[in-house]
Amino acid sequence: MSAQRPLVGFIGLGNMGSGMTRNLLAAGFPLIVNDIRREAAAEQLDAGAEWAETPAALAARADLVITMLPTPKHVDLVVNGPAGVLAGLADGGTWIDMSTSVPEVADRVRVEHAGRGFKILDAPVSGMSVGAAAGMLQIFVGGDSADVLRVRPVLEAMGDPERILHVGGHGAGYAVKLMINQLWFSHLVATAEVLAVGTKAGVDLEVLRQALIASPANSAFVERDVLSVLRDGDYDEGFAIALACKDLGLSIDLARSVGVPTELSALVEQVYRRARAQYGDLAGEMTPVKLYEDLIGQELRVAAGTGLAAGAELAGAEVAA
Repeated sequence: MSAQRPLVGFIGLGNMGSGMTRNLLAAGFPLIVNDIRREAAAEQLDAGAEWAETPAALAARADLVITMLPTPKHVDLVVNGPAGVLAGLADGGTWIDMSTSVPEVADRVRVEHAGRGFKILDAPVSGMSVGAAAGMLQIFVGGDSADVLRVRPVLEAMGDPERILHVGGHGAGYAVKLMINQLWFSHLVATAEVLAVGTKAGVDLEVLRQALIASPANSAFVERDVLSVLRDGDYDEGFAIALACKDLGLSIDLARSVGVPTELSALVEQVYRRARAQYGDLAGEMTPVKLYEDLIGQELRVAAGTGLAAGAELAGAEVAA
């Protein structure tokens, strides 16, 4: 990229996008934003960002466009709709999709608009809203190496430079993020089950957790991530279980498309869907732990101050968007 910072167009100012745009502004990138709700942009506009009435208007002015949206359907509508990104993006323009999504939407753009020379990258993130706010997201980028290098300064404004990984060609970023989410959700369900059984059998919860940490069964989830529930009673409502179920469904769809049976992942998806049905769409992504708490008739809690410092917990956070 040139020495002059490009004008970044950013669409999607939810829990993740709000923190990401704050960090772009703090890094000195001029910013133009759009969201389905203008009020979601109040903080960015106060900090000097500009507002675009439509994705097309944003794309017509921006040097590159970033989308951070809830589902592939939203990405498709925002990009391909009558007032979408492609209606305003100049030939040869750059679009970075940072949503947790699937390759189909971007693939269709590349096929149907092959003559327009668009530079398209998939760059989904991990780190939850706390990582977005801190500018310490992990970013998994799929696309051409030259394009990744060109936009890296923009990505570094939102993520940890050491954990911005070029993971392969187009679609690889989407696939890696879905696999990370799938394994993290599987860790959550397995950990909740083990802690519930052990506690019900009379083992002190923190003694059990420390035994797991000292064993070959240890994981980043057992050591760090589960503490938000065990210590603070926080099931992470910053990432709704409805979105977690969406991600799990996309992961299962990806497995089906490549012909790999995923019996365990399908079971984890069903546990998540049961928790969603029981506690509602807006319950936190870690709410399946509550299913097991309800089954044994007690909350799984350890003393305040147990576990690692906040910085270490941030380093372990893997899921978001």
